[in-house]
Amino acid sequence: MRKIELGKTGEKVSILCLGTAYFGSTVTKDVSFDLLDRYLYAGGMFIDTANKYACWVPGFKGGESETVIGEWLKKRNNRSNVFIASKMGLPMSGTERGLSKRQIEEECNKSLKRLNINTIDLYYAHADDRFTPLEETMEAFEKLIKAGKIRHIGASNYFSWRLAEANRVCEDNGWTKYCCIEQRHSYLKPKNGLKFANQVIASEELIDYCREKNVTLLAYSPLLKGAYFREDREFPDQYLTNNNKEKLEKLKSFAIAKNIGINQLLLSWLINNNPQVIPLIAASNILQLEDNLKCLEVKLTAEEINELNDESIY
Repeated sequence: MRKIELGKTGEKVSILCLGTAYFGSTVTKDVSFDLLDRYLYAGGMFIDTANKYACWVPGFKGGESETVIGEWLKKRNNRSNVFIASKMGLPMSGTERGLSKRQIEEECNKSLKRLNINTIDLYYAHADDRFTPLEETMEAFEKLIKAGKIRHIGASNYFSWRLAEANRVCEDNGWTKYCCIEQRHSYLKPKNGLKFANQVIASEELIDYCREKNVTLLAYSPLLKGAYFREDREFPDQYLTNNNKEKLEKLKSFAIAKNIGINQLLLSWLINNNPQVIPLIAASNILQLEDNLKCLEVKLTAEEINELNDESIY
């Protein structure tokens, strides 16, 4: 699996990032270990988690994903072989939403303990906090970096202007900037103006900002939970447009012509369409992970990418 630079950090990370939202909850510990092992065997090393994973699952409080990853790291003794990303800022049991200095410090210490590591490689603000001054938030992250508790910082679910403003504050103060943003992003685009609760869409403006400023875009939910290729999964209402129906037919035709799965085509398109995009892949079993990893074998020509991107007919 090839690696690309994470923003301007000089850090090389895998072109596919492994999402672990359900590890330790609906995905058992043993299966989680198997998935992590298989991902590493494929050449991956970029593992994504968060403090709140998966507090929304009945019977769980959050922290389960980080805990399982910590147990796996200890058992495999492979901390130096992986790049660990975690997040804070959204509410979970015992923790309110926000990016205050106190919250950032407390949640980082809790994540370090659950992960059983000394340093988190990439620490995200999981969602924007408009009630806390950006100066307070960014200075808190900077103190964690200087203390050696985190190495790099990223944003998630931010509007482009807020990402730019946060990085301007850092530039003014000589602090570390957000090197990446994790945002909802897929081939099909939702209707303008529609929201997804706490989730923010990667708009064209954000993508352009990332391109100009060399900020890496981590694309979450790229397969829309299987809606592209599973008959038992429906597209979210936000994606139900006539334009998307035609784009979906084009995608299906491409997949048939190349004799590959739609999900493999989607992930390959994300990797090849924009050199600064890293898709997050998720799986609840080995077969799903293997299917996603096959996208690395898909070759798309420049002409094919341009055709997939062509919206002039819509």
